[in-house]
Amino acid sequence: MAFQQGLSGLNTSSKALDVTSNNIANASTVGFKSAVSHFADVYAASLTGAGASQIGIGSSLSAIAQQFTQGNITTTSNSLDIAINGQGFFRLSQDGAIRYSRNGQFHLDAQGYVVNDKRENLTGYLADAGGNIIPSTPTAILIDPTPIPPRATGSTNIGVSYALNLDSTAQVPAVAWTAPTGVNAPQTNTYNFTDAVTIYDSLGNAHTMTMYFVKTATAGQWQVHFQVDGTSEANVPGSPRTLNFNSSGQLTTLPMPIAGFSVNLAGVTADLIAADPTTPPNSAAPLSFNLDFTDSTQYGADFANSKKTQDGYSAGQLTSMTVGQDGVVQGVYSNGQTRNLAQLVLANFRNPNGLMAIGNNDFIETSDSGQPLVGTPKSGTLGVVQSGAVEDSNVDLTAELVNMIVQQRNYQANAQSIKTQDQIMQTLVNIR
Repeated sequence: MAFQQGLSGLNTSSKALDVTSNNIANASTVGFKSAVSHFADVYAASLTGAGASQIGIGSSLSAIAQQFTQGNITTTSNSLDIAINGQGFFRLSQDGAIRYSRNGQFHLDAQGYVVNDKRENLTGYLADAGGNIIPSTPTAILIDPTPIPPRATGSTNIGVSYALNLDSTAQVPAVAWTAPTGVNAPQTNTYNFTDAVTIYDSLGNAHTMTMYFVKTATAGQWQVHFQVDGTSEANVPGSPRTLNFNSSGQLTTLPMPIAGFSVNLAGVTADLIAADPTTPPNSAAPLSFNLDFTDSTQYGADFANSKKTQDGYSAGQLTSMTVGQDGVVQGVYSNGQTRNLAQLVLANFRNPNGLMAIGNNDFIETSDSGQPLVGTPKSGTLGVVQSGAVEDSNVDLTAELVNMIVQQRNYQANAQSIKTQDQIMQTLVNIR
C-alpha cells in the first residue's frame, strides 16, 4: 500500500518547507547561517536480507545541516560592530556558560563590558597598564576608561627631532641678534627663519618652544636661538646652538642628538607671571630632552620642514575605540594617543555542523562538534575581523523561493499518491 510512502513524503516535504521558511524568516538576521534538509530512503527490515525486488516504505529526514558559508560584509556606524571574514566564531560568556556566535553586534554596558543584545560578554585577552596584551584564559572584555597620564617631552630617547632645510641663499641679517628678555619677541630683522614646536612638562602642560635661525658670516654656519612661551631666552640654558654645514649642504655638527637640552620652567613661569599675574605657578619637574637636527640640510631651496616630532603629550580621555583585523581593541584618546585595551578571541571547531543551535544566533559545543580551538584573529585557520561592520545572513532568497516551489510540488505529488491509493481501495470495496 502506498499510504505509508505518501505519508512519509508529506512529512519530509513539510519539514523541508519548515527549514526553507526559517531561512527566509532570517534573511535579515545578522550572522545567521542558512540550513538545508537532508533526506534518506526507508526500507523495512527483512529476515532474509534485502532483495532485488524490495520496495521502500518512504523517506525520512536524516539531518538539518547548517551552511557555514561566508555572508556579505556591511559597514555600520558603530565601531564595536565586528564582522568575521573567514572561519571562526565569537566566544561569548554569560553567567559562566560559554556560547558561540557569528553575530558581531556589540556595545558597552553600564559597567564597561563589551556585550551583545542578549547581555552576553565578548571574551578575549586584557591589556596591562602599558597597553601590552597578556594572553591567558579568555575572560570578559572590560574597557578601562582610565585617562592616559601626561608624558613629559624627553621621557624617551626621541625628545624633539627636526629635519629641515635652511636656504643657502639667505643673507646674514643686517641687525645683530639681541636675546629677548621677559616676554619680548625678537625683532624680525635679526633672524632669517623661525619655527615652533609644542613641548609638554611632567604635568601635561603644553609649552611653545620657538626656534629662530640666524645665518652667520661664517660659511655654512647658523645659530639657533630658543624661546619658550615667548619668554626670556635665558630660560633655555645652552641657547643658542650652532649648526654647521659642509659645501655639499650636509650637516656636520656632531654628535647628534644634543643630549640634555633643558628648559628652566621656573624661569618661564616667573616671566609669565610678571607679564600676567593671573598665570598660576607651574610646579612641574624641570624639563630636559634630546634635541636632534639629524638629516637637516643647507640647500639653495626654500626653508622647509620634512620632519618635526616630539615624544611628550598631555593627559587624555578615552573618546572612541577601534578594532584591528587581529582583534586588538585600541582606545583613541583626546590627546591623539592610542593604547591597546584588549584583544578578542575566536573559536573554531573540527565539525561546525555538530554545533547545537540554541537560538538568539548562539551555538553550543557538543560531542559531535569537538572541543573549541581558541585563538586570536588572523592566527592559524581563523579569519580576520573588521570593525564597524557586520556579517549579513548567508541566505540566498532566490534559491530559497525556488526550494519552496519544489517542496510545494513534492507535497502535492505525495498527497496525490495517497489519493490514488484511496481510489484503488474504493474500487476494491465496490467489487460485487
